Amino acid sequence: MDIVKAQGLIKDYNGLRAVDGVDIAIRQGECFGFLGPNGAGKTTVMRIISCFLPPTAGSVTVFGMDVTMHPSLVKSRIGIMPQDNNLDPDLSVFENLMVYARYFDIQKKDAVRLARVLLEFVELQDKADVKIEQLSGGMKHRLLLARALVNNPDLLILDEPTTGLDPHSRRAVWDKLNHLKFQNTTLLLTTHYMEEAEKLCDRVAIMDSGRIVAVDTPANLMAAHGGNLEDVYLILTGRSLAD
Repeated sequence: MDIVKAQGLIKDYNGLRAVDGVDIAIRQGECFGFLGPNGAGKTTVMRIISCFLPPTAGSVTVFGMDVTMHPSLVKSRIGIMPQDNNLDPDLSVFENLMVYARYFDIQKKDAVRLARVLLEFVELQDKADVKIEQLSGGMKHRLLLARALVNNPDLLILDEPTTGLDPHSRRAVWDKLNHLKFQNTTLLLTTHYMEEAEKLCDRVAIMDSGRIVAVDTPANLMAAHGGNLEDVYLILTGRSLAD
């Protein structure tokens, strides 16, 4: 079953085409990654799927629902882990989760239980009463992940989930995401880390200048073109991910 489906997706900004005819189908339970440098269009595609941007043309459905016609229903079933930290600095770790639970009309007693379970999942149970500014970068990322899981989403969307983290913290986030994969949660992420794509993604879409130039498993892409994923990107687009 396809959880996400896009056909002929186009997004224009002030005469500039950020997404140019994207076609994708993401299956239930897989981890699908968009791979490419800043400006490739991957985050724009994610924002359209998340119902935060309307497409200029084409169609996008999530759980079989058109994102422009049923945004509230789609949003109720997805979790979003943003690239930037938007946690409330005036609240504690526990309070951040409790406040977020209100957006989904979760009863207070259920929210308390859920917050404790999620903090244990991301190994922050001993930081429940700590203010956000006292957390390390890795801890903030793990709390953002916990918050994205408050509504028990069928689809988890992650925009550069480990950007800026040290290798140890990055692997800690990967462990949690792999655990969610084993639970059949569908994951959709953007990344420019080759190792991240290889470790997490069942399939990747390589994007360049708003277009998808290849979609396949990391192993198949590397076997077909030789080298690692960064080499594949260079072969397919003529430029490196650092450009």
